[in-house]
Amino acid sequence: MAWSEERLHQWLAARAGEPGDDAAFLPPLRGRVVTCADHCIEGVHWDSGAPPARIGAKAAARSLSDLAASAARPVALLCALRAPRSATEAWMRAVLAAVDRRGRAFGAPLRGGDLACAPGPAGLSVAAVGELARGQKPPERARARPGHVLLATGPFGGSRLGRHLRIEPRLELGRWLAAHGAAALMDVSDGLARDLARLARAGAARAELEVVPIHPDARRAARRDGRSAEWHALHDGEDHELLAALPAAAAARALRLRPELVRIGRLERGAGLVIRGVPWDGAGGYVHGG
Repeated sequence: MAWSEERLHQWLAARAGEPGDDAAFLPPLRGRVVTCADHCIEGVHWDSGAPPARIGAKAAARSLSDLAASAARPVALLCALRAPRSATEAWMRAVLAAVDRRGRAFGAPLRGGDLACAPGPAGLSVAAVGELARGQKPPERARARPGHVLLATGPFGGSRLGRHLRIEPRLELGRWLAAHGAAALMDVSDGLARDLARLARAGAARAELEVVPIHPDARRAARRDGRSAEWHALHDGEDHELLAALPAAAAARALRLRPELVRIGRLERGAGLVIRGVPWDGAGGYVHGG
């Protein structure tokens, strides 16, 4: 039997303990509102047959990771889910429950959205609402400047071996970095090289990448396909670690206080990305439609 929008609405209302409306009514926020949205599409962001709980959790975490790069406190999630008639209601419920569960773990329950039946691959778009502390300057990419030191919150590469379905949004660390001098933050979803080049371009600077933190999964991927572990670290994407640009003194303090941070390079006058003295040729990473 095909899934039913009516039955799912009743299930969602019972789960939330309220009748539900087409729009979400959120409590007043004390700080600045921050919003973002991300797609999660079958065949692009997950393979057919992936557990629905992993799919929903990933969709939520992708948007939560964008809030992490905004130094925002999560408040609520909205989810628009489309699926073919052949999808089961149990699958739909598992996906939606996982979105809600992952959001609640960070203080952002699922508060609304939309359901649609359509042919083709399943997909969901999760919008996150967050709050930036009152009076805090947003860590915007355009605030990156030549002279800033570049830090990363962890290693990169090999996420498609399974880590892409277990994203850990660096929310606490994003707020901590912003409070300790980060002018710019960015989460890495399309590959370290490509996203670092974007950060440098936004700040009208050249990124000098001196150290490439390599995840053990990148080494596993390298043994499987013959590419180097560094190649995977630079180009695989979906790591969702944060990049941070800070003045030198602030970066030195951050490295002393948070040992999980890694100094990966610096920003200089100029344009583009240089990887240990070699200009990046623009290849690798992920570009939708490219």
